[in-house]
Amino acid sequence: MQLARRHFLHLAAIGVALPAFTRGAGAQSFPTRAGRVIVPFTAGSASDILARLLATKMSESWKQPMVVENRPGAGTTIGTDAVAKAAPDGHTLLVTSAAFAASAAIYSKLPYDPVKDFTPISQLATAPIVIVVAPSLGVRSIKDLIELGKRKPGELSFGSAGVGSSTHFAGERFKLAAGLDATHVPYKRNSLLFLAIFDCLRLQETLAAAQLSAIL
Repeated sequence: MQLARRHFLHLAAIGVALPAFTRGAGAQSFPTRAGRVIVPFTAGSASDILARLLATKMSESWKQPMVVENRPGAGTTIGTDAVAKAAPDGHTLLVTSAAFAASAAIYSKLPYDPVKDFTPISQLATAPIVIVVAPSLGVRSIKDLIELGKRKPGELSFGSAGVGSSTHFAGERFKLAAGLDATHVPYKRNSLLFLAIFDCLRLQETLAAAQLSAIL
């Protein structure tokens, strides 16, 4: 499948999970061995859960084991690079998120080409991103939050799953749309977003942008 860069990045951005595998697999003898599903997030993340569900079904269909490997770090580029450098035989897949497109936008140099080194296969799922606030903040709606931010510019802060994460971009987009001045507090990896939510409840952060699966 040949996609223009803009089309490919748009496709990556609209899905929370966008799997891709390297080219060159021989259809007649495929698969010939166990496969790998690499997730550039920590265990327990939304992408990890989806990858494990996918791997289970693929193992049944392929009649070969599918091993899920978590390789988080560097804004998902570590795990993504591992897939880009894997043998181009179709046995290594990447299950990632909109961070795939974000990395191409925010990093001036990547160890892989996000267009040439991958073939997009399918969108697995979409997940809403929600905002949670400390109960004692006294807001019960987005309108209340915006009004508070207008009254206290620069005093709000929000936690996210890290620089370049979908929750980071969602928070920044909300700031721009609402005209708010709030400080971004990135957490180092996706699983630590739970701490962002917990800190929010303890008033260390005033709000957190999070995937709904993390809230639940």
